[in-house]
Amino acid sequence: MSRIDVHAARRALHRIPELGFQEYETQAYLLSLLNGLPMEHLSIATWRTGIIVHIRGSEPTARIGYRCDIDGLPIREETGCDFASTHDGMMHACGHDVHMAIALGLVDHFAHVQPKDDLVVVFQPAEEGPGGAQPMLASTAFQAVRPEKIFALHVQPDLPVGEIGIRPGILFANTSELFIDLVGQGGHAAYPHRANDMVVAGAHLVTALQSIVARNVDPLDAAVITIGRLESGTKQNIIAGKARLEGTIRTLAAATMPRIKQRIEALVAGIGEMFGCATEIDYGANYYQVFNDEELTQSFMDFVSKRDLAVVREVPAAMTGEDFGYFLKEIPGFLFWLGASTPYGLHHEKMLPDERCIDTALRVLIPYFSERGYR
Repeated sequence: MSRIDVHAARRALHRIPELGFQEYETQAYLLSLLNGLPMEHLSIATWRTGIIVHIRGSEPTARIGYRCDIDGLPIREETGCDFASTHDGMMHACGHDVHMAIALGLVDHFAHVQPKDDLVVVFQPAEEGPGGAQPMLASTAFQAVRPEKIFALHVQPDLPVGEIGIRPGILFANTSELFIDLVGQGGHAAYPHRANDMVVAGAHLVTALQSIVARNVDPLDAAVITIGRLESGTKQNIIAGKARLEGTIRTLAAATMPRIKQRIEALVAGIGEMFGCATEIDYGANYYQVFNDEELTQSFMDFVSKRDLAVVREVPAAMTGEDFGYFLKEIPGFLFWLGASTPYGLHHEKMLPDERCIDTALRVLIPYFSERGYR
């Protein structure tokens, strides 16, 4: 029996969400649990606010990795649950509290029942931004125990508990944040000829950006450019001298992302010329596509189905972004959706996964790692 109560741990972690690279309380809580486990074949290292647990195998012929993410989101929780966030304006609205509980369950099990192969469990910070996977992947701490294969999961509100969703090949999109600043000249609304209106410039740019997917991307490809926020002006009778556009770019094909960015830069430069304003583009956090190794994924699907560990559904690719893509870019593996049975979607202020999904994940992953199903 597990010595870590994974459900209690999940609730404790849900109460203390923290933003990327600020997960100090989260890290301290995780370490308090991990350090209480038998240490005969465990080594624990930290990297910034993350943690890397190396579980040495009894008959190691391979080193396998499992990654979970640990950060929360700047969202005010409205679940009404009795273990709601105590950090005002922050919430585990993407299920990372569940992800951590599952990873704790794995470490707890294999601390007591030594695996045959080496197992590396990674608690990665800053998945939601600014992006922790790339720097963690390159870190000395990770490279010292770099696995040969690596796996992860993500809760999926649309799937019921007891089901997992997965597909070989592309699962999640390439993503990039997008921030554009336009700077002109403010002035009085009665004298537009003496000013340089950035509301007008911003409106033109929003419209122009929508032409990229329609006219510059192969219609058989999939891409999205969404401007989710446009801020400009301070009062109805003042011409705005500044405008800021904030959005996201998503593509299924990795090669499409740089082409879209090139086109964005051309359009922004054109707006600068048209309206005589200064422009600046910032792409913020960028995530690489989640591409599931086809052989490993199919083998996993067969493993789970034949042992009746969960209902396996092959799902379509999604335009979701996930930091784990950088791990899969360098190390073969896969990510799967874990059914969480909640009516509210990811990043919603009422999103609260059904805790039974933790049991499903452990029911699948413990035998998968114990029986070397990844071979």
